[in-house]
Amino acid sequence: MAGTDDIELNDLTPSAGLPEADDTPDDQPRSGADLEAVLDVPVNVSAVLGKTAMEVSQLLKLSRGAVVELDRKVGEAIDIYVNDRLVARGEVVLVEDRLGITMTEIVKGGQI
Repeated sequence: MAGTDDIELNDLTPSAGLPEADDTPDDQPRSGADLEAVLDVPVNVSAVLGKTAMEVSQLLKLSRGAVVELDRKVGEAIDIYVNDRLVARGEVVLVEDRLGITMTEIVKGGQI
């Protein structure tokens, strides 16, 4: 681009005194301010009660009040996904006249 100064690779190194990503100790306390940059990022949250497989013809025959059998038992934990990644398990709760989820277990490292 015309009128811009050439940048050398040495100009792209971090400024003295600023920590690099790997310089932050793991035992340093974190605060809510550390998350401020991502607080407004939208995510998709899904709570999966159970799954089943059926043919399209069976699906089209379903009517109001039909019961679809799922692969989970009553009282068994449900899976909670954030952006299609399993992050927690929980239980269905009733909050006034709405359904909600109580997280009972955080899943670490993509366990299934």
